Amino acid sequence: MSKLKPHKGLLKRVKITATGKVKWKRAYNSHLNSHLSGNKIRSLRGKRVATAGDIPRLERMLHRNLRAAER
Repeated sequence: MSKLKPHKGLLKRVKITATGKVKWKRAYNSHLNSHLSGNKIRSLRGKRVATAGDIPRLERMLHRNLRAAER
């Protein structure tokens, strides 16, 4: 059986922390932001951490055991 390989496109877009959480940058943040409110721009500034609903899909794509963010 061949080696299981992670999804390379996803690996380029996420960071897996030392504890196994997955972080990524939110969309709609690069340009054309002048019409957005300040609250919206500030909320897009931070990184997003994978929740429990995201974990099964990410584990299948990355072939790794991951953890969800604590709420």
